[in-house]
Amino acid sequence: MAVISDRLRRVGVVPVVELPEAELAIPLADALVAGGLSCVEITFRTPAAQAGLEAVRQAYPDMLLGAGTVFDEEQLSVAVSAGADFVVSPGTNPELVEACLARDIPILPGVCTPSEIEVARGLGLNTVKFFPAEPIGGVPFLRALCGPYREVSFVPTGSITASVLPDYLALPQVLACGGSWMVKPEMLRAGEFDRVRSLAEEATAIVGRPR
Repeated sequence: MAVISDRLRRVGVVPVVELPEAELAIPLADALVAGGLSCVEITFRTPAAQAGLEAVRQAYPDMLLGAGTVFDEEQLSVAVSAGADFVVSPGTNPELVEACLARDIPILPGVCTPSEIEVARGLGLNTVKFFPAEPIGGVPFLRALCGPYREVSFVPTGSITASVLPDYLALPQVLACGGSWMVKPEMLRAGEFDRVRSLAEEATAIVGRPR
């Protein structure tokens, strides 16, 4: 996880993708890379996830590739075989976390309360996904959590946009932010990859500011 955490801090933003069709994966990755984002999380919210992960891994071997919305060991196995570097889950499922640890697969389990952070810490993790970030209270809520949990690193995700991105990245314990504003499914269906590239460039510029 240390290697993945370092890469997450360097990329700053993780585009979270609900991929409508597998054939959109490569033009999507092309647009993100052209915009300066060498990372993507493809979620298992659609049947296109596995093929999309495989396509991106083949086309961009060095891209930081995450598999999101992973609920169980079956999806974990699919994600690993498809080439994912790490997996992300909405909540903290001890069985899934233990399966990842047994296979040496980095996982970002979702947390949004002190009790859930305690569960993750009890499983040996100190890097978690803060979800759903904005609906649960945003930066002020996360800042409060950072106080007692100073050794924990967070990847906030959930309704984050470019306008609030700088505030999250200003928190020292935030490695990166997950977001879908630059990769919305309707944009992908419409083939608006120039817009994806432009929004990726905007996000890259924000990450490039002093943190």
